[in-house]
Amino acid sequence: MKKVLFVASECVPFMKTGGLADVVGSLPKYINKDEFDVRVMLPKYMAIPDQYKQQMQYKTHFYMDLAWRTQYVGVSELQYNGITFYFIDNEYYFSGFAPYGNIYEDVEKFAFFCKASLSTLPLIGFQPDIIHCHDWQTGLLPVYLKDCFVQNDFFRGIKTVMTIHNLKFQGIWDKNTVADITGLNASYFTPDKLEAYGDANYLKGGLVYADYITTVSDSYAEEIKTTFYGEGLDGLMRARENSLTGIVNGIDYEEYNPETDKLIAYNYNVDNFRKEKIKNKRALQQELGLAVDDKKFMIGIVSRLTDQKGFDLIDYVIEEICAEDTQLVVLGTGTEKYENLFRHYAWKYPDRVSANIYYSNERSHKIYASADAFLMPSLFEPCGLSQLMSLRYGTVPIVRETGGLRDTVAPYNEYEGTGTGFSFRNYNAHEMLNTIRYAKSVYCDKKREWNKIVERAMTADFSWRSSARKYEDLYNRL
Repeated sequence: MKKVLFVASECVPFMKTGGLADVVGSLPKYINKDEFDVRVMLPKYMAIPDQYKQQMQYKTHFYMDLAWRTQYVGVSELQYNGITFYFIDNEYYFSGFAPYGNIYEDVEKFAFFCKASLSTLPLIGFQPDIIHCHDWQTGLLPVYLKDCFVQNDFFRGIKTVMTIHNLKFQGIWDKNTVADITGLNASYFTPDKLEAYGDANYLKGGLVYADYITTVSDSYAEEIKTTFYGEGLDGLMRARENSLTGIVNGIDYEEYNPETDKLIAYNYNVDNFRKEKIKNKRALQQELGLAVDDKKFMIGIVSRLTDQKGFDLIDYVIEEICAEDTQLVVLGTGTEKYENLFRHYAWKYPDRVSANIYYSNERSHKIYASADAFLMPSLFEPCGLSQLMSLRYGTVPIVRETGGLRDTVAPYNEYEGTGTGFSFRNYNAHEMLNTIRYAKSVYCDKKREWNKIVERAMTADFSWRSSARKYEDLYNRL
């Protein structure tokens, strides 16, 4: 039995700020239990809901050196969905209402977390063959493993995998402070190790020292070797390309299932969506105070409202998008400029624009089930989960061809009768607008063709099963 430990800063249902939490929460469930013992280690944030904190069992506690400080480390355990979760407790670091705050506090918090995660293992009697680290918050773990733990027989032979969920976030702070926090000696803060452009970079440390690197789609694995997408680390990605692979994320097909979803008004499946899906649209139009009209082309957006997600393109042509025969339903928070943009258009066109400037899981499910199309014009997108959810619900994605969007949405070809969505290549507002208009013309004038796109979208398989097989192969190779 091979033992694998996931170490991450967030995980559903305990703590979520983005797609990372979905991956860490779902993937372990789909890895073959006969061959692998997969467990997960997380910070015990004060903000974790009480219902989970009450189920945690105390395992042990000890004191650990972090450079010149001595810090308390508590360890709790929880069984959830058949997986063992360990929680690292320290109120000084993990209090507060959110998992992340100021970067200068976060760099110390996650240095503590990385070292405490390793220090805990002998005491709980779990000796993993592989430690699977996720994003910059766990970047120091492979570094510590090669530094202060290498003399200890318990840790000899442990391999590490580093997964990049979004290369933009790297955990950067000045190297003197990081040296002081981590206790790593000066030899680690050189350009071939943790130093990047004069600062210390946690993610870079993980990428240099990990035995293998994965990222969350094939296209993104190629893109991050280029200057445009490489966020300053493209040289390192090229240097390590023999140990780099892309494995596209999946989604939890039990949670996202239009046939059994309790959060939507009317359940449907690939056989009866022609009659049943439209009922969700009418219900949502009613609920949001939009014109209740089957003929209106409803576009959904569920997203962080930021430049990365392509909202500057939408800003440029929003007047044209909000044409008479179109409805736009937006859910999410982000940059104030974009929040106010959608509020303004909801005020200007109350019967066709709905701005929901907050996050609600229930409302997101309703949008996936009700909209005709789903818009995702990202500047870059390591994997993206929203387009996978919209495919599952038969809501046709309109995406820019980048990263995971390119890998998961097959563009409609009217001559061959293939494709599961619509896509455009260049980061250009009018190219996006033309693609939206093309999708709308198929929806309005070629209903049979549109329904075939929906059918292909709903039968595409982006469950975790196929991705889990690829991770198993990787673990076996290591």
